[in-house]
Amino acid sequence: MRKFEDIIAWQKAQELTILIYTLLKHNRDFSFRDQVQRACVSIMNNIAEGFERQTDKELKKFLYISKGSCGEVRSMSFLALRLGYIDRENFNQIQLLAIEISKILSGFIKSIRPQTFDF
Repeated sequence: MRKFEDIIAWQKAQELTILIYTLLKHNRDFSFRDQVQRACVSIMNNIAEGFERQTDKELKKFLYISKGSCGEVRSMSFLALRLGYIDRENFNQIQLLAIEISKILSGFIKSIRPQTFDF
């Protein structure tokens, strides 16, 4: 990979972010909307920031943060469904995409060389 835009998890996170922004565009619960939008943006931005730091240790750290934000989006989608902000079909779409991103991130994290120490 030469740039963060090549990372599949980043591409999928952008897709998820656009979906969330579109679904909640007219939602008047501003604090809810802003929180879930920030969580989505956090997924993609932490992937980008970690990649740009150009160290395995930093990349791994930021990928874990992205993974946490995936969980936050999934959690908030349950609330959005219960509050009637989204329907079941959109809920399922969000869940599938967030889970897919999380799995991709897990694989990416595992592929990064473990930290080695020189003594």
